Amino acid sequence: MRSEACDRDGTPRSLSNNTLEPAPCTLVIFGGCGDLSQRKLLPALYNLCVDGVLPERFAAVGFARRDKNDESFRAFAREGLEKYSRRGAAPEAWSPFEHKLFYHKGDLDKPEAYRTLKQRLEEIELEAGLPGNRIFYLSVPPSMFATCVEQLRAAGLTGSTTPGRPFTRVIVEKPIGHDLASAQQINATVSQVFDEEQVYRIDHYLGKETVQNIMVMRFGNSIFEPLWNQKHIDHVQITVAETEGVGSRAGYYEESGALRDMVQNHILQLVCLTAMEPPWALLADVVRDHKLEVLKCLRPITSKDIECFAVRAQYDAGYHREIAVPGYRREEGVRSDSTTETFVALKLFIDNWRWASVPFYIRTGKRLPKRASEISVQFKEVPHMLFNADPTAPIEPNVFTLRVQPDEGLSLRMSAKVPGSKVRVSPVKMDFAYASAFGEQSPEAYERLLLDVMAGDATHFMRRDAVEASWALVDPILKAWEQSQQRWLPAYAAGTWGPVEADRLIEADGRRWINP
Repeated sequence: MRSEACDRDGTPRSLSNNTLEPAPCTLVIFGGCGDLSQRKLLPALYNLCVDGVLPERFAAVGFARRDKNDESFRAFAREGLEKYSRRGAAPEAWSPFEHKLFYHKGDLDKPEAYRTLKQRLEEIELEAGLPGNRIFYLSVPPSMFATCVEQLRAAGLTGSTTPGRPFTRVIVEKPIGHDLASAQQINATVSQVFDEEQVYRIDHYLGKETVQNIMVMRFGNSIFEPLWNQKHIDHVQITVAETEGVGSRAGYYEESGALRDMVQNHILQLVCLTAMEPPWALLADVVRDHKLEVLKCLRPITSKDIECFAVRAQYDAGYHREIAVPGYRREEGVRSDSTTETFVALKLFIDNWRWASVPFYIRTGKRLPKRASEISVQFKEVPHMLFNADPTAPIEPNVFTLRVQPDEGLSLRMSAKVPGSKVRVSPVKMDFAYASAFGEQSPEAYERLLLDVMAGDATHFMRRDAVEASWALVDPILKAWEQSQQRWLPAYAAGTWGPVEADRLIEADGRRWINP
């Protein structure tokens, strides 16, 4: 274990490489027996412990209504990390970790549960020598956010922001709202109890290694930034493709759809990182201010423009890995007349000097041929002379691609001469993969984000104004679709790259989709 670089009260000290050291603390997971806890949060904490970066003085407390105790909760955690941890459940690694896990049974809407939780935390902290720093992770449905934060206040668990005193922070899991009005209501409720600096709105996409590398790639390499503008870039494509169908999430997905589930948060954050101006410092609010500027510059998509700028569709019956799968309306838990979209494609414009007239084409969908998340930046064609003079064999433009998942890395498509006596030009690809370059598996997104909360670094978390700015773009699209009262959406066969309408969206501009 490395030593903790913290002040005596547990406040993390700044390190020389612009990072903060995580402080000793107690993490309370609301909904501690849920799927997110077992699949992501507990394995992430275990991986951090194995890697030696989890604070030595640390405790995690599962808080839920299930009838468990410390031992059965530890067994629940062990089962999860055996299935989902990238480190594996080695006995020598599990033993020191399991003693950091505790469980508190209680109904999340009952005041008594919070009073006894406070007592339990004080006992655990006293025994473990913890300074009283606390993080509350709200892994609960959005309808429970208000109840949880109000009960925390009533029990005296909201802490203080006074320097030198133990901190209290709250992590709010997405989705934050169903539309702009509900997001504003949730934010208002949370802000009545916690100061904005205490609130961490988590989007796990922002913890992925390649996403965090976007700023390093852009601003740490002088070859890119001079070209990163409308003078040199023709357009940008962002694809987030899933091979799975709706699965067991039909109840949630029927109320959400692809636009709310993926575009409003994940994809718009990728747009921000791709398009933002260079920040003058790697301070949380500086970076988040620059991302907010992108959101505010996004051209609104109004009801009269929606047919030219937005496409929605549902997957129909088809094949996944050569196995026949049903269409969306045939999935268990889905209404037979559902108009919930499983695929969305949008054409966005960022109305500022850097990106004037450069379209951003984004698409996401379920039951696509390949699981992939990519950002592809296509540069403008070379002039139509010399090597590009033959209209029957034009040179393919340069494309710079950032692969977010699953094969994290970067690639650059460029032109080269084919060996031989004739001048023949062919595209070649320069490729960089994290796994082969660094020889180790990248940390999971939740690992980095949990460490950031422990350190008090909010750079990779959404601020209130950014959440609401994202909804401000999405809301008019949702309302236009609702008002259309369309009974049947365009369909695409499972295992294909989406509906023909999405192809027409981009081909109308003389471009085509770049498939991962």
